[in-house]
Amino acid sequence: MVEVSPSRSCGGRWRVVSVALRWALPVLWVLWAALAWWVEPRESTEAQLDRDLAAGRVVTYQRANGWDDDDPYWGSRPDLRPAEQGWMITWTVPSGQTRYASVQPPDPQPYSAGPDRPARTGLDARLAAVADPWHAGGDVASRIATTAGLLAGVLTLLWLGRLIVGAPPLAGTRWFWFWVGLLPFGVGVLAWTYREVWRPPPAPVPGRGSGWRGFGWLILAGVGISLLVSVARIVFGTTVVPG
Repeated sequence: MVEVSPSRSCGGRWRVVSVALRWALPVLWVLWAALAWWVEPRESTEAQLDRDLAAGRVVTYQRANGWDDDDPYWGSRPDLRPAEQGWMITWTVPSGQTRYASVQPPDPQPYSAGPDRPARTGLDARLAAVADPWHAGGDVASRIATTAGLLAGVLTLLWLGRLIVGAPPLAGTRWFWFWVGLLPFGVGVLAWTYREVWRPPPAPVPGRGSGWRGFGWLILAGVGISLLVSVARIVFGTTVVPG
C-alpha cells in the first residue's frame, strides 16, 4: 500500500490549481477585455444619432451632464449624471454598443398635463417615441456590461485567492503583487500571471519587490497607462479606443 504524505498531497493540489490558473486567468481576461471594449461608451455626433433614429437602431437613451467616474469593476457600465436639460445624449444600439454625443440642451418647456413631467419636443420627443429610458436593464448593452463586470469579479477573486492563500510568490512579495495587481485594465494581474504562473523563477529572487515598491509601480505605471491610452485615443480615434 502506497502512502502519500500530506505535504506531497498538498503540493499536488497546488500544482493542479496552478495549471488551472495558468489558463483560466488569461482566458477570462481576454473574454472580459473583449466585452468591456465592446460596450465602452464611444463618442459620436448628433448626425449619427439622427441616422440611428431614422434606421430604428436606438434602443435606450438618456440626456445627461456627463459621466460619473466611480466604476467599481473593470468594464462596468459607467453611470450617467441624468439631467433633463443636459448637454449630452447617450444611446445604445441593438449590437450592444453605447454612443454619446454633445447636443443642444432643449428649450425649457411648460409642464404637460402629467403631474411631474415637462412636455418633450424635438429630438427628445423623437427619442421618447421609439426608445426606452437608459438602464432599462433588458437591453443587450446592459447584459453585456453585466457579464463583463461578473468576469472581472471572478478574475479578481481567483487572483486574490491564489495570491493570499497560495504558495509564496517568487518574483515579489505578496504585498508587491497586491499593489501591482491594481493597475488599470487588469494589466497587473496579467503581469503577475506571466511572472509567477507562466514564467516563475526557479528560486525566490533576492531582494524581491516590497510592498512600497509595488505601490510605487502602481502609481508610475498607472500614470503611464493613462497617458498611453490618451495618446492611442488621439491617434486611432474613439472607435478603436473608446472611453
